[in-house]
Amino acid sequence: MRRRDFVSLLGGAAAAWPVAARGQQSAGMRRIGVFFAGLDRGDPEVTARVAAFQQALAGLGWIGGGNVRIDYRWGGGDADLRRKYAAELVALGPDVILAVGSPSITPLLQASGTAPIVFKEVMPNLGRVAVLSNPTFSTSALLLNALQTSAPALGLSLQIVEARQPDELEQAVAAAVAQHAMALVVILDAMFIAQREQLAELVARYRLPAIYGIEEHVTAGGLMAYAASRPEIFRRAATFVDKILKGAKPADLPVEQPTKFLLIINLKTAKALGLAMPDKLLAVADEVIE
Repeated sequence: MRRRDFVSLLGGAAAAWPVAARGQQSAGMRRIGVFFAGLDRGDPEVTARVAAFQQALAGLGWIGGGNVRIDYRWGGGDADLRRKYAAELVALGPDVILAVGSPSITPLLQASGTAPIVFKEVMPNLGRVAVLSNPTFSTSALLLNALQTSAPALGLSLQIVEARQPDELEQAVAAAVAQHAMALVVILDAMFIAQREQLAELVARYRLPAIYGIEEHVTAGGLMAYAASRPEIFRRAATFVDKILKGAKPADLPVEQPTKFLLIINLKTAKALGLAMPDKLLAVADEVIE
């Protein structure tokens, strides 16, 4: 397959970027590739996304095993696996590739701010906030810049802590606590998602309240997340894939901003941290895990 143009469905400052890419047209059955950079094949969090995507495609007339074949590959948050399976997926020659998450884009090409506001509701005296970032993630700089721009207006000072590999996570969390951070904002990253249970255990051990940009962290034991609706993103991704399969040029398709965001709170984790969640925050939460 040749180097492609990409069309992005932006999932917000702390969410994923599903991306559709145009490939070679083929006769008869069409072929779609889907590449998950940060999740494993057996991860239960994949199920809802795949179901939403396939249901939306079916509603548009694309039936798996009928007039379209869908090939899935998973990177599991591992850079070597991402390169291997990206090359494998490209070699299959799909008409369209849906790359789930910005970390998916680079290997495919090679082969071919609201969080602190929610925290102010929970911790009115919040002053110093640590931000966990993976500097190897392609859009970390952009996300950090957005946080640094908004922090002064909220009366917050930010401390950046970094982890490039799973074995660096504890050092990063410990550094945040050592420098008196009162809370932690975790920037979206494939490695962080893959290690979400380890990360939840670490912040619990250090008693550091944390907020994330994707709901999987909360179901793994994290405190809270404010994120674009993942099923909705995948339903919208299906409409882009449909347009491309029908001949639309990716460069002519508009970039879409998400319209549905979710606030998820783990009340069990809040109680373990000694945090009393305000009733008004619980009332507007889309999901409360007890």
